[in-house]
Amino acid sequence: MLIKSANYLISCPDIKDCPKGDKPEYAFIGRSNVGKSSLINMLTNQSKLAKTSGTPGKTQLINFFDIESVSGSQETGAERNSRGQFIGEQKWSIVDLPGYGFAKVSQKQRNNWEQMIENYLRKRENLVNVFLLIDSRHGPQKIDLDFVNNLGKWEIPFALTFTKADKETQKEVSKNVKSFLDAMRKTWQFLPRHFVTSAEKKMGRDKILGFIEECNHAFANPEQ
Repeated sequence: MLIKSANYLISCPDIKDCPKGDKPEYAFIGRSNVGKSSLINMLTNQSKLAKTSGTPGKTQLINFFDIESVSGSQETGAERNSRGQFIGEQKWSIVDLPGYGFAKVSQKQRNNWEQMIENYLRKRENLVNVFLLIDSRHGPQKIDLDFVNNLGKWEIPFALTFTKADKETQKEVSKNVKSFLDAMRKTWQFLPRHFVTSAEKKMGRDKILGFIEECNHAFANPEQ
């Protein structure tokens, strides 16, 4: 997949304010300061699309980004037909959700965020997949496993996305990923897809975009 354009659309405080759901949507969520904005910027190849911050809790609204992509890659370029038109052009959205966990806010504000996130995840009909971000530098955290179980209870498709893989040795990252998956196996019969990423090294970019391209095709051709 080759990203043609990626643009900020709107920020919404509630699902009722969200734009019309007429194209496939991919939500990104994780603990505060897990590297969500950096990952979104890496995937779209734009350094300032999503605002990054060292302060947990920076994202407080449902943020939408419009994406246009075509089949192909940075190396080979986008595919064109005999008329020179792009093949496999797709329009979709990235949704940046507030982080959960360690933001220094009031309990009331935290509850409001949790309700806003749950409403979006459970009611947004064009939501295709949730990328749940997990910090690969650490072993399994209860707060992440609890969120995984909520997604399962709500029957929402998701993929685990382990971030910051360049911040530890490959051995340590592999151990932490395996520990998280093993923790899930205690209560899950089937495990979701997972990706190991680094925003700085662009690790995992092609695999995630390839997965999104597959999902976009399935969204456009539900009977296949």
